[in-house]
Order: sequence, then structure tokens, then C-alpha cells
Amino acid sequence: MRYLKNLHTDPYYNMAFDEYCLESLPIDEPVFYLWQNRPAVIVGFNQEVNTEVNLEYLKQKGIALVRRVTGGGAVYHDLGNLNYTIVGKSEDLERDYPEYASLMMKALQSLGVPATLSGRNDILVNGKKVSGFAKRVSRNRLMVHGTLMYQVDVDVLTNVLNPSATKLQSKGIASVRSRVANLCDYLPEIQDIQTFSNRLEEILSCHYADKEFKLSEENLADIQKLTDEKFATWEWNYGRSPKATLTHSARLACGTVEIHLTLAENRIASCQFGGDFLGNLPASDV
Repeated sequence: MRYLKNLHTDPYYNMAFDEYCLESLPIDEPVFYLWQNRPAVIVGFNQEVNTEVNLEYLKQKGIALVRRVTGGGAVYHDLGNLNYTIVGKSEDLERDYPEYASLMMKALQSLGVPATLSGRNDILVNGKKVSGFAKRVSRNRLMVHGTLMYQVDVDVLTNVLNPSATKLQSKGIASVRSRVANLCDYLPEIQDIQTFSNRLEEILSCHYADKEFKLSEENLADIQKLTDEKFATWEWNYGRSPKATLTHSARLACGTVEIHLTLAENRIASCQFGGDFLGNLPASDV
């Protein structure tokens, strides 16, 4: 796979970067890039922020809240977290998604980490989560992006995320803290996150046999425009949260699915779907 360089740590810009690479980047082969965010909570495309995030704590600590274009649950990023994105053509989703999803697991294994895939979208080490990932399909393209907890501040993570009791109960655990681990504990020979990033970039690019894909000034200007007009706006990050009179939810194989109904004069005036479920197409189509 060819690789891109994205040295920005602005979470709004980085969400725009992901969407642009999926929707508009002129590629004819898979590409990947590794990136970091300053402290931020990244919520899934369909999530209600008030039920998933401790907004008061987030405000006190100056932590950004950003909505991504993929499904799944809320995650916490800081500079101790390394993120990855893989974008490529896909004519066969059932074949390509497992292949892309397993690339990072295999890269970690090559570094000596006993990583395994688990459930819908987790990478575990010794039963603890070190990575979560999500996907999105656009036309004949597939994007898989995810986190790698290298040395994340777990105290902040556990304070800022408010997972539902249903989700915790379904996983048979008592707290977020009990489920997660930092990769630095399994990589004693790697001294810092930059070295970790360099090693992964080398592995995924086949020791740089696959060359860098460089973005043009026009590409970068388009990404900045997308940041300013969409991903940094209140309407995108908070305004998309469903507002409803009645809310029901169910834990299904694809994740938690919520239905939010607004009633007017005993009739359904509007209906929105939310939750951390993973799907290939927008729930609005339903």
C-alpha cells in the first residue's frame, strides 16, 4: 500500500481528511496514513452525544467533540493515541473488509504483540481492547479507520466517556478501565509513539517499497474547506444528535440500534435512527 503523510493534530481537520480521501482522492490502489489528534472525543455518525459523552467534563478540560463519518461508538483520542486510515477500491465488500480490517492486527503481530480481532470491530491483546475500528463504503471505495492506544491517559478516557449500562452489561464487565490496555506495555523495545508510528509505516508500506502518495495544494485546500464548512461546525457535531419525545433501543448483532420518535398530535412527526451500530449505508435510507 502507498502511504500519505498527515501531520495535523486538529481533530476537525482530520475527520475532513478521512472523508476527502474516501470520497475524492484520485487513487487507483490502496493507501494508508497514520495520524494523531489533540485531546478529543470522536463520536460515531449516528450517536446521540448527550448519552455517550460527559459533556460537562469535556468542557472543563477543553476537549474537542467531533463527529466522524463512520458508525460505531464514541472514542477518546489524545497524543498518546495513534490512529490509522486505510482507503482502497472495493468490488467485493465481503472479501475486502475482513482483509483491510486485519492489516493492522497483522502489523502489530509482526512487532511481537499478541493481537487478535474480536467481535465487530475490536483488536484485543490478552483480552483487553487496544484498538477499535469502523468502516464506510462510498460507491466502489471502502475506508477502514481506527485507533491504537499506545499511551493514552486512561483516567481522562474513563471520565469523558459515558457508555450505556446495556453496553457494559452485554460485554460482561464493570467499567471502561477494566477493558482497555496501552500498547506501550507490550512493546518495551519501542521508546515512544513516534518510533511506534515509524515502525508501523515501514511495515504497512512493505519497507517503503510502496511509495508515498503526495497531496497537491488543491487537495489540501479542499480538505481545509471541508473542515471549515462541515466538520468544525456545531450543526455537524451537535446538531445531528436526535431530539425525540420517545426513544427505544435494542442491542443487536450490529451494535446498539436506537429509534427516536417525535410525536405531534398523536402521530409520528419524525423518526431518526441512532446508536453505535455499524452499517455500510446511512440509516436515513430506511
